[in-house]
Amino acid sequence: MKGFFKTLLASFIGIFLAMFLGVMVLVSVVGALSASTGSTPSVPKSTILKISDITIGEQNAEGDIDPTSLIMGGGKLSAGKQVGILNAIRAIENAATDPAVKFIYINPTNVSADLTTMEEFRNALVKFKESGKAIITYAESYSQTGYYLCSVADKIYVNPHGSNSVYGVASSLTFFKGALDKLGVEIQLIRHGKYKSAGEQFVNRDISPANREQNQAMISSLWNTIATAICESRDIDIKTFNNHINNLTASDAENMVKASLADATMTRDKMIEELTGLFGVKDEKDVKMTSLADYAQATVKPNVKASDKIAIIYANGEIKQGSGDGICSDDYAKIVSDVRKDSTIKAVVLRVNSPGGDAIAAEIIRNELELLRKVKPVVVSYGGYAASGGYWISAEGDKIFTNESTLTGSIGVFSMVPNFGKIVKEKAHVNIVNIKSNDHADMMTITKGLDKEEVAHMQNSVEHIYDTFLSIVSNGRDMTTEEVDAIAQGRVWSGTDAMKVGLTDEIGTIVDAIQYTENILGLKEYQLVEYPKSKSQVEKLMESFGQAKSSMDILSNPEAAVEDMVKELKKISKTVYARMEYNYVFEN
Repeated sequence: MKGFFKTLLASFIGIFLAMFLGVMVLVSVVGALSASTGSTPSVPKSTILKISDITIGEQNAEGDIDPTSLIMGGGKLSAGKQVGILNAIRAIENAATDPAVKFIYINPTNVSADLTTMEEFRNALVKFKESGKAIITYAESYSQTGYYLCSVADKIYVNPHGSNSVYGVASSLTFFKGALDKLGVEIQLIRHGKYKSAGEQFVNRDISPANREQNQAMISSLWNTIATAICESRDIDIKTFNNHINNLTASDAENMVKASLADATMTRDKMIEELTGLFGVKDEKDVKMTSLADYAQATVKPNVKASDKIAIIYANGEIKQGSGDGICSDDYAKIVSDVRKDSTIKAVVLRVNSPGGDAIAAEIIRNELELLRKVKPVVVSYGGYAASGGYWISAEGDKIFTNESTLTGSIGVFSMVPNFGKIVKEKAHVNIVNIKSNDHADMMTITKGLDKEEVAHMQNSVEHIYDTFLSIVSNGRDMTTEEVDAIAQGRVWSGTDAMKVGLTDEIGTIVDAIQYTENILGLKEYQLVEYPKSKSQVEKLMESFGQAKSSMDILSNPEAAVEDMVKELKKISKTVYARMEYNYVFEN
């Protein structure tokens, strides 16, 4: 009986603690939501627009959520916000004509964006300067993308002990063949395309000549985009600039000034004095600054009175079947279908930022977009990537705008089948016996290699999908399949080169794509509506708790986690991919 009461008491204590924690979470959520859904930020009558401590991405988004810090951190729901590139550009456009904004001040140290997003944002700053207002920048040290952004400024200042990390563009490719051989893991790669090097890192010990060729061409083109923009803004000869970069003679503050990459060295307190004087006040406390995030929230508003709409569909991430994060076929098929049926939506801007993914998922989405194009114009805008499956879904757009640094094309197909039979038998000393009803019933078990007939079967599947890809591009770009094949073969092109070979129509930002759509419709008044809708703070919070629960489930049941991993590996072997080889990151 004593044991019973102990158990009962423990149960009551457990229930009480659970209720207490639940109340704590609820109070934190309510408090944080109240703070995050407050009034719209106000803009002073006279202000400096400050670009610092901000992430610029595809869409507006709340910051990441940590359930533990939410409970322990006094009700802080989010660490920060992401400003969508469209809102960031619109904010700069508004600032150009807003008498309240005296000039722009940039500290790029914590400005985060990928290279193509930075290119779009930088182009907006170039146009801002046409208003006659100045752009001033200061940093202790400049990263490569940070300097690329700031090079547009009228004045560039650097800390006397600061540095400059503009070294050029590079990519690092890792090859695992040697390690896999040691482990006894075999990867069978079935692909079409001379340049389709996806999976090459698992079957080769070194880069192939074709892959080296395309990578070198991409890297050179991207660097040319960066270097040309910097040299035009700073009025520097590009040969002289490249000599400085190659000889590392402009990597410290003093030499930055000598090479005309900066105007002067300045300590932080002197920079504050400079801003105070430029703002026209004597005391630092009278300097009014408005962050880009707050200014965008205050000034970029939808035209809710307009009955006609232009929809922006953001295809951001990897292409997958089903539902979930990324560009999932079920989710996007429904979005496109709903947009097609909405009579108030007159046209669509399809914004693509994807390296590709599952070929079948891409075709499901493309088919829905084809139905949409029969009733409404679809204008395409490319972000950082529009490669392979990303190009598949967008090649038939009415007009394609690309940025110079976009990576696109990769018109090729591949499939990979892993074989863990050797490692299971020789390393784990486990013998697996397959009993089957037909000759090839065990071809996707991932514990045996494919035989010649099975490889031929997989190759036929890859060839069929590649031919389909060629037909889609041929139809969308008004080219013969032979012409497409000549520039396809899995090759990835920079936006600049993609336009030269006919894969895109025009160099331009998402704003250019919207303006073109507006012009072909002849609309004077319209409302922009975005899909998919950004997730709310509560939705993100619930996802965070779900992820935490998943982690606990793995710890409590590792056997199930292993089973899930095996299922995923089998799924990989059954999937034909239209995906770019790598995700490239160009950042120092």
